[in-house]
This record gives sequence, C-alpha cells and structure tokens, in this order.
Amino acid sequence: MRETASSLLGRRQFLLRSAGLGSIALAWLEAEAGRGQSNGLPGIPHHRPSARRVIFLFQSGAPSQLDLFDYKPGLRDRHGQDLPESVRRGQRLTGMTAGQERFPIAPSIYRFARHGQSGAWVSELLPHTARIVDELCFIKTMHTEAINHDPAITFFQSGAQLAGRPSMGAWIAYGLGTENRDLPAFVVLISQGSGNPADQPLYDRLWGSGFLPSQYQGVKFRSLGDPVLFLSNPEGVGADTRRRILDDIARLNEWRYETTGDPEILTRIAQYELAFRMQAAVPELVDIRRESRQVLEMYGPEVSQPGTFAHNCLLARRLAERGVRFVQLFHRGWDQHTNLPRQITGQCRDTDQPAAALVRDLRQRGLLEDTLVVWGGEFGRTVYCQGTLTADNYGRDHHPRCFTFWLAGGGIKPGMTYGETDEFSYNIVSDPVHVHDLHATMLHCLGIDHRRLTYRYQGRHHRLTDVHGNVVRAILKD
Repeated sequence: MRETASSLLGRRQFLLRSAGLGSIALAWLEAEAGRGQSNGLPGIPHHRPSARRVIFLFQSGAPSQLDLFDYKPGLRDRHGQDLPESVRRGQRLTGMTAGQERFPIAPSIYRFARHGQSGAWVSELLPHTARIVDELCFIKTMHTEAINHDPAITFFQSGAQLAGRPSMGAWIAYGLGTENRDLPAFVVLISQGSGNPADQPLYDRLWGSGFLPSQYQGVKFRSLGDPVLFLSNPEGVGADTRRRILDDIARLNEWRYETTGDPEILTRIAQYELAFRMQAAVPELVDIRRESRQVLEMYGPEVSQPGTFAHNCLLARRLAERGVRFVQLFHRGWDQHTNLPRQITGQCRDTDQPAAALVRDLRQRGLLEDTLVVWGGEFGRTVYCQGTLTADNYGRDHHPRCFTFWLAGGGIKPGMTYGETDEFSYNIVSDPVHVHDLHATMLHCLGIDHRRLTYRYQGRHHRLTDVHGNVVRAILKD
C-alpha cells in the first residue's frame, strides 16, 4: 500500500534524527537544488569587481578610537575638564552616563606615533598594525544610528536595527554564490577576548538569512569537537551507510516537495549533500599542522589554540584561498566602560598581531589584491569618562557619532586616511561615512550595485542598504 503524506513525514523525521544531520544549520543551496547555478544571480556582477571575497574582522563591544587610531594630543591639557555642552550638542546619552553630574575629559594615556610612508597615527597598543599601515585605509569618520550594543551590532550586520533582516554575508552569498561546492559561501568564527570576559552576547541571527532562503545564512564553525555540529559519522556508521541514508532522505524529501512545493525542502536536500561533502573538506581545512613554522609564528603564540582570534585569522586565510565568499570573525571583549587601560591592553594583545599577520599573509600569497579585509566595531567610545577619572584609569561610554575602521585589499587605496573628526573625537568635521555607505562600498568592490541587489518580501523590494547608502569612491583605487 502506498504510504500517506503524514506517514512519509513521520518516517522522514525519524531518518533525519537517525542521520544526525537535521540540526546542522549549514547554509548553501547548490545548483542541483534550486536556482540552477552556484555562481550567483543572473546579471551579477553588475560591473568589474575588485574583490572576490571579504574577511570582516568584527570587534564586538566597540573599540576606543581615541586610544587606538584617532590621535588628539590637545586633550592632554584638558584632563578632567568638562566636555563643553556646545560639543555634545544635546546628543542622546546611554542610561549608564546620562545621570552623571559631570562629563570629565579623559585623554588617552597611550603614546602615538606616525608610521610608514603614509604617516598614519597608531597607538603604542598596536605595534604590529603600525607596521602595515601602508597597506591600510583608515576611515576616521564612521558613524551609526544606534547607541546600544544589540541594535548597533544588528544594524552593522543587516542594515537595520531590528532583528529579522538578512545579514550582509547572507546578501553576498545570495548575490554571488559559491566558488567551492564543498564549503559554505559564508562562514562565521567567534573568539572571546581577554579584555572583558562578560562582554555582550552574540546571537546566531547576526549571521542569519532573515527573509532570504535559509541556505544563505552563515555557518558557524566551533572551536571544540566537530567544527560543525554532527559533521562526523556516529559510531558504527561508515561513509557508505551515511550515503545510503542521505539518498533515502532525499527521496522522501522529493516526494514531500511534490506534495507541498515548499522550496525549503530543496534547500534541505542541498544542505545534507553539502554536509556530506564537508565531511572530507572541513577536516583538511582546519588542520593547520602543514602550515610552515614561519607562518605560524607570524600569527602569534595563540595560533595553535582553536577558538582564539589568532587561530581564527589563520582559518580565515585558509577559507579565503579555498573560495569562501564571506568570512566573518567576531571577537568579543571590547566593551570597556570602566578600567579601560587594563582591559584594552588585553584586547590589543589578542588581536594586533593576528590581524596584521592576516594582511601580510594574504599579500605574500597574492590574495590581498582580490580579498577585502575590514576591521572595526559597532560604534566608538566617548572622550568623556564614565565613572571615576584618575591619572591612570578611566572608562568610556558608547559613542555612535564617530569611530574608526580600517580596510585593506580588494580595490581599496592603501596608505591613506579618510575623514576628520573634531579636537575631541566627538563630532565629524569632514567626509562622514555612514554604515550604509560602508555596505554600499563593500558591495561595490565585489562588483555589486547595492541598489540592484534586492529581494521581494512582504510587498516591497528590500536591500542591504534599505533606501540609503553611497559608495565612498575616494577610498577606491582608480
């Protein structure tokens, strides 16, 4: 007797659980399971790209631009003075400092120096970054709309403060497809910094696909056990057995698709197939033992410890050279409201050498030219002190009005600084760059017109930049 749809569904769910693959949120729809190609949407690229891939080094918690890149020597003579109201201009404050009676100015206690032929100012906290400044483009005038972490991080990842929109990695995967059928197009790596172990949490929705089909969401690699959940076969299950199980599941899914027409079923079939191929590709990817001693030393002493920023930077390079379109590293610990000097020192120790090594490594392998590397957090930090100000200790609150990013490779002009802030690193004097502008510029480097990469949902065409965004052409190579 032919099985009913309900009995097929029950059997299918049983097989999914038995296979151990039903809970893998992998995320890539292959050519055989939907839109008929793996190289991106028709018509993309819209123009000749300067980058084929992106590595985004997201510094979660918000680094202090005043202590790292935006040198303001005139503040030394203003230590402890109240920030003038004319500078604040009635800016919205967080609940953490809105009740303070005073807003005393806290100059950075760190030495700055010019480096490279470009003469870029860099703090003593970042000696390795200082050595590669001629590869970097510093944007001093990033600004955003949110003043608290969750909406600000969500805004940076998706172009909207409210959760539910596709992340930028999902948009890029949707538009460009994959260059390696054995790996996802969008991979996420997370590390915990030593600056603030109780820093803001990170949610999987930050690399989600939102209203895009689920195959475009990011795949989070873990630092313990299997890099991806349930990637290994259960004990007693060999590759041949797994193959037969997946074939049976695929047939059941195909029958269900014929009944419902739900495109997510096709996505699921493709995800299981990708998971099967990843069983061979991922172990080789994460095995860094064949890297030369010189390369390992370049990334620093923590490179061999899975889950560290150094290890993740090396994995990012390995993912990039294998054709992964968008690699995003989240490094937590930059939320330094109090005891900033003690905390930021640890954060810079975590990140300085690995980030610089990644740029150098990409360059020496010929990958930097078509790899766009982006470094920065969700907003900046205030010039005024949160809490008690002393000669050698201070904290800083959230500051969305201006903060610093750096970019390298992928068609970006090296050795330049763009934009200027006022003497307090509080307001922008010239050349502001909004989050939507950065997104538009990143997409432009990948050959995408941000106004034309859209998806129809709930009656309107959505895009990463909503109805905003301008390409920052001044930082692009001719």
